[in-house]
Amino acid sequence: MNAPPCPESTVLTDAAITLRPWRCEDAAAMYEAVRESMASLAAWLPWCHADYGLADAQARMQACREGWAQGELFAFAVLDGDGRLQGSAGLSQINRLHRSANAGYWLRASAQGRGWASRALMQVARFGFEQLGLIRVEVVAEPGNVASRRTAERAGARAADAAVYSLVPSDLAPP
Repeated sequence: MNAPPCPESTVLTDAAITLRPWRCEDAAAMYEAVRESMASLAAWLPWCHADYGLADAQARMQACREGWAQGELFAFAVLDGDGRLQGSAGLSQINRLHRSANAGYWLRASAQGRGWASRALMQVARFGFEQLGLIRVEVVAEPGNVASRRTAERAGARAADAAVYSLVPSDLAPP
């Protein structure tokens, strides 16, 4: 894998949206976007909950900066043509051995349905391939999250590889 580029000089853009690394001063805008979008995001994103506050957004900004510096998280603010924050997209779960990562994305409620999430996904995937030297970007979406699955498909991703099962402690039968 390649060394990560400097976040200050990293800007991804296409005809509709711009992605740039999160900045500390984005916390209030992120908080606003998350609060607007509680109804559409909370079912799928565990960090998006009724008690989500500005301190959570501030902590996320710090985690994004630290994750970038450590090469473990490449999170971008998704901006519209007017520079207004519309959501987030990024790469996490970086696997250097297999040169792969997971992609994630979300958009504020008022920005959904415009194709921006699939555009953002394509941009972060391209960033992963071209800047980080990845050979695979995966999207993990819950089966019921039809919007996320369609976003991945519109970006060119294909359902592949495995059925995933999980166990949590309460699933285990007593010995």
